[in-house]
Amino acid sequence: MRISTLWHFAIVLSVAAPAAAEEVAVEPKLNIELNTAQTTDTACRLSFLIQNDHPSDISKAAYEAVLFNADGGVQQLTLLDFGNLPAGRARVRQFEFAGMTCSDLSRILINGASTCEAGELGADVCATTLELTSRTEIGLLG
Repeated sequence: MRISTLWHFAIVLSVAAPAAAEEVAVEPKLNIELNTAQTTDTACRLSFLIQNDHPSDISKAAYEAVLFNADGGVQQLTLLDFGNLPAGRARVRQFEFAGMTCSDLSRILINGASTCEAGELGADVCATTLELTSRTEIGLLG
């Protein structure tokens, strides 16, 4: 390789490296996954996996949720209180909805955060960094 070719290659790498680093930088998220939906004798039990990727704890997070039936109609309006969410740690929370089977549910809408105590992160972090997914046939959207 000629020196001019090596010099050109070094310049390209020095320009491309910072751009690649910027693309890799990922903003912290609060991930909520509907992990399982199990019908018991008396209720639908929903298990959520929550991961707080922020650098600080969220001392309390609760969300208003709307449960939709299989026909798409509103089945129930409720609060999902996820409690304390430590930084960098996963938590599982379960909620039971009496008198319904999980096959009665088509989707769950997270209407917004009703409570978010997050200290230095700010009260809006529970809504602005929320990422929702579902491993079940029940959709989770916000």
